[in-house]
Amino acid sequence: MDFSLTEQQRSMVASVRELVENEFKPNAAKYMNGSFPWANMKKLAEIGVLGMSVPEEYGGLGLSIFDTALLLEEIAKGCYVTAMATLGEAGVQTRVIATYAPKSIRERILPKVVSGECILAIGMTEPHAGTDVANYRTNADVRGDRIVLNGVKTLISRAKEAGMFVIFSRIDRKPGREGIGCVLVEPDTPGFEVTGTYHTMGGENLHEIQFNNCELPLENLVIREDGFRKLLTAFNTQRCLNPSISLGLAEGAFAEAVKYARDREVFGKPIGDFQGNRWKLADMYKDIETGRSILYRACATADPFPDPFMAAVAKVFCNEMALRVTNDALQMHGGFGFTEEYAVNRLYRGARYGTLGGGTSETLRDLIGKHIMAADGPDDLFGYDMVGR
Repeated sequence: MDFSLTEQQRSMVASVRELVENEFKPNAAKYMNGSFPWANMKKLAEIGVLGMSVPEEYGGLGLSIFDTALLLEEIAKGCYVTAMATLGEAGVQTRVIATYAPKSIRERILPKVVSGECILAIGMTEPHAGTDVANYRTNADVRGDRIVLNGVKTLISRAKEAGMFVIFSRIDRKPGREGIGCVLVEPDTPGFEVTGTYHTMGGENLHEIQFNNCELPLENLVIREDGFRKLLTAFNTQRCLNPSISLGLAEGAFAEAVKYARDREVFGKPIGDFQGNRWKLADMYKDIETGRSILYRACATADPFPDPFMAAVAKVFCNEMALRVTNDALQMHGGFGFTEEYAVNRLYRGARYGTLGGGTSETLRDLIGKHIMAADGPDDLFGYDMVGR
């Protein structure tokens, strides 16, 4: 497959790369305390990046998942916290609103996403149920022209900054997968409360939120029927965009390792002249390029959402590849890599998130294995018709 970038794509990547190198990377350390990168988000809004996933009719760029992954990859090279904040505007929550929400909601919210006025958060994980979506306890009762929402969500990004929450819950207490739907909640809704904060090793804060008899207008019921399938279909977007951040973190760490290998001297020569370190750099580069190929191929299957099998393969590989590459980059820095003064330390800590969010590696390996066992044979798995099937 040819993944040569168009002139438009090259221009977009160059614009973001310049912003990351000049603005984000030099200031990345100050966001490790849980503060939100408002200044960076404003700059991204000014060049249209926050509207990547917003259709053009609402003022966005309407970019493909491949284009979106390219730009997230660039942002992650310089600042993990900013990349994760941007993912919230470009990821599944925006695409759920753009695909399933009533027109009145789309007209009200999506232009504000583009301008950076409205930060979006998604609520999926519950204290007792992460991957086990079918056992959600959060419930939305539909009562005439109102919805009453009760429950708890945890490990939620951007809960204190969000202007809108995309909450997956049970509808009318219907059990199992068939009962899953989606509602929109604004933070000033009576009964909504942020009840806990967890500071992560990557630098950002996650939160617990509660809904106590939150009354919502009926138009905030975004998905009522076939919610489980729609959730998973939309969530495959996250399984391409999450690994794009992992890829960017690995590339950023690799660049730091190459620079250090050239500058640091021991025994009268740069450490990059030692065979062991050259081999380490070779393996890092090989892993990055392999991950890039798998991820870009998965992104190319999106119509409008990626193929679940290819997205799962890309996510598992890129997440675990980023852990290896950032770990080796830190090791090459020796004791300095263990200090917070070096960027490689932040990149390593950010990479640890990938295998946990958006579906754990264990869950996705099981999905991949089931697909392999159900396939008719090798041609069904490795055939040229896999992309776009």
